[in-house]
Amino acid sequence: MNTITISKNEIKKGGVVILPLKEYQKLREQAVPTYYLQGKEAKELDTLVEEGLKEYYDGKTTSAKSLDEALKMHGKKNKRS
Repeated sequence: MNTITISKNEIKKGGVVILPLKEYQKLREQAVPTYYLQGKEAKELDTLVEEGLKEYYDGKTTSAKSLDEALKMHGKKNKRS
């Protein structure tokens, strides 16, 4: 049997929880809210996704290392137009 050592400082900082990996994964999945859109909102989102996929397949998307970099590239591209 393995021994786990936890410092008192870690416990004082906010506590420690030990769970089996499967249980942790279930809790993590449940922490993300699920949204179900209907009507106009659903149609708007469908349209947005379709436009994004079309741009992706047409090669009109931006490759960047971060969202910040992509936004800067997008801003520069739109200034030229």
